[in-house]
Amino acid sequence: MKKALTRQQYLDLYYFMRLNRAVEDTMVKLFRQNKIVGGLYSSLGQEAVSVGTAYALEKKDWLAPMIRNIGALLVKGVPPRDVFMQHMAKYDSPTKGKDGTSHFGDLENLHIVSPISMLGDLIPVMTGVAIAGRYLGQKIVAMTWIGDGGSSTGVFHEGMNFAAVQQAPFVLVLENNQWAYSTPVKRQVPLENLADRAKAYGIPSYVVDGNDVVAVYTTAKEAVDRARNGEGPILIEVKTFRRLGHAQHDPAEYVPKEMRAYWEARDPIALYEKFLSAEKLLDANNKKQIDEKIETLLSAERDFAENSPLPPAEFAAQGVYCTGDDCHKVAPKWERPIAEVTPPKSRVPAVWTVKGFGSGKASGGGSAPIHFGDTEKHEEQSKDTEVPEAVAETIRPPAQPRPVKSKSAKATPKKSAKPAVVSGKSSARKARR
Repeated sequence: MKKALTRQQYLDLYYFMRLNRAVEDTMVKLFRQNKIVGGLYSSLGQEAVSVGTAYALEKKDWLAPMIRNIGALLVKGVPPRDVFMQHMAKYDSPTKGKDGTSHFGDLENLHIVSPISMLGDLIPVMTGVAIAGRYLGQKIVAMTWIGDGGSSTGVFHEGMNFAAVQQAPFVLVLENNQWAYSTPVKRQVPLENLADRAKAYGIPSYVVDGNDVVAVYTTAKEAVDRARNGEGPILIEVKTFRRLGHAQHDPAEYVPKEMRAYWEARDPIALYEKFLSAEKLLDANNKKQIDEKIETLLSAERDFAENSPLPPAEFAAQGVYCTGDDCHKVAPKWERPIAEVTPPKSRVPAVWTVKGFGSGKASGGGSAPIHFGDTEKHEEQSKDTEVPEAVAETIRPPAQPRPVKSKSAKATPKKSAKPAVVSGKSSARKARR
């Protein structure tokens, strides 16, 4: 179900995709000039995914990108200079030169959680962010991304189950770009749609063309709205293609030429330009203005980044460990009365009624569940209520071992009327059937 966009929204999506690609093209040049100190990971061909999904969020919402989600950072408001300086390890970068990739965030203003290199770990983290926002009454949605390979990690499944159980306002974007480094998706998952993995946790899911930015945005917007309205977490599988290798050092020679040619012909920016032109939303003059705007912006941002100094040697030991408020202080922003979540209003009696279970007297005199199906069900009993013998046997402490009789003692013949019951084991076994 697609929602109509305004003309400005259509052009915003185009601008951010173009900016995403231009920022990465600039970084490729910096990399080849040996000015980037870390790895460089490209999202060529996947710009519609980062831009379309992040554009569906509101300013108050939270996101946590992965290494190919620079477009999401730009949509959220991160200036290109920060991206450049991070990769160049400059002193004016968000991490003051302590990282050579995109591992940075902004908790106070932009609501960005730094990427985590252990793939899948962002899922439970962002689920926690979503739950915290709900607890504070903020009506936020949290979003993160994962790749097709990352969806095979254990923490992906643990995190999805956690989000489902907690009904967290959380949206997970699964970028199926066909390759987990050099492993094709068909050799790692026997599924046509990775979105099917959401079924195991009772989570609704979508499958969308990741090279159609309007389809990505409208799907993400619907998912975000549903999560915000209390429908719980949602998974979106976007089918796209990674047109370059895992990083700059990877020529991706394992990709079949026919496969690459097919996806290059479906370039998301080229497809969107055709759409905008057909809808009379973009003409040659508009396109030229956007080109000049991006070129002017990136020229200034690159100059700023290149002129930023490297961090001084004496700074190496600073900012490694957070020591409290003198490091940074992020206080909770309450948007609901605190009394609602503090005793006595928040107190809930720790009582659970389970069908098929009664309650009885434990060995310590307290109440304990004792019904296992074929014993008589008893309602809550006071300490003075007599517990049926069949039930008591299941909760009676083990009998103390008896002293061994001497050999000279005369053995007492056993009666054969009924089998003996040792420490209530027969009754307990029968009760658990």
